[in-house]
Amino acid sequence: MARIEESVEVNAPLAAVYEQWTRYEEFPEFMRGVVRVERTGPGATRWVVDAVGVHREFEARTTEAVPEERVAWESVSGDVRQAGVVTFHRVDEDTTRLMVQLELEPPGLLERLVEALGFVDRRVIDDLRDFKEHVESGRRAA
Repeated sequence: MARIEESVEVNAPLAAVYEQWTRYEEFPEFMRGVVRVERTGPGATRWVVDAVGVHREFEARTTEAVPEERVAWESVSGDVRQAGVVTFHRVDEDTTRLMVQLELEPPGLLERLVEALGFVDRRVIDDLRDFKEHVESGRRAA
């Protein structure tokens, strides 16, 4: 199982960063591999992702949610096996550090190769950068 740890500083107050992160349905706006996210119940989501041209679906559940501090999750069914936690840290009044720890088991041979070459880690870095830009620009879903 691969373990990825990355962080990004967002020029926005902690409450705003936390609130935006928990709008899972908006993830396709800034996470390139995420096609769709649907809430299916309290703490439950269904994800459709495109990883290296391979369509994958999975269900996830939130295992812990402490407002403005942390969100943890794990996949519970489907093609993708992963677990992670995002923590939110106040740097100052207008800056928040977002830290992601992600453990994932690539499901197919191609995905394992991509992970071994470091592309999954690069994708997480790019997604965090895009999340930062999304929050800082004030973009919202239509």
